[in-house]
Amino acid sequence: MYSVTIIPIGICVVLPIAVVLIIALTRINSDNKRTQIILKAIEANNEIDADRLAESLRTPAKSAREMLCKRLYYGVSLTLLSVVLVALGLWSDDDKCAFLVFIASGGALAFGIGNLVVYFVSRKYVDNSDKA
Repeated sequence: MYSVTIIPIGICVVLPIAVVLIIALTRINSDNKRTQIILKAIEANNEIDADRLAESLRTPAKSAREMLCKRLYYGVSLTLLSVVLVALGLWSDDDKCAFLVFIASGGALAFGIGNLVVYFVSRKYVDNSDKA
């Protein structure tokens, strides 16, 4: 009787909190490691440029072109996934299964088309900034 209520609470409450906690602790750990590297470099050699070292240890930012390629990839992949799911739903004999597959297909199609729209709209701005 209690397992019926404990499992959804665990999935909906505890799991997201655990994921956020793991991500936060990973970022804190990487920042601490970078700080230790910079401090040891400063202690070992006084002639080192701390600003340049900190800049080299910073995580590289993605360019606008890389972000566009990622949007295009996700847009095409999710749109094709939705087409496959629709075909699977039409092929299925079970009505409940087909209904769930169509719902999943609608979600994938919405995200896929959204990513494609963002790609085509923002592509104009990235092309203009590359020419300048």
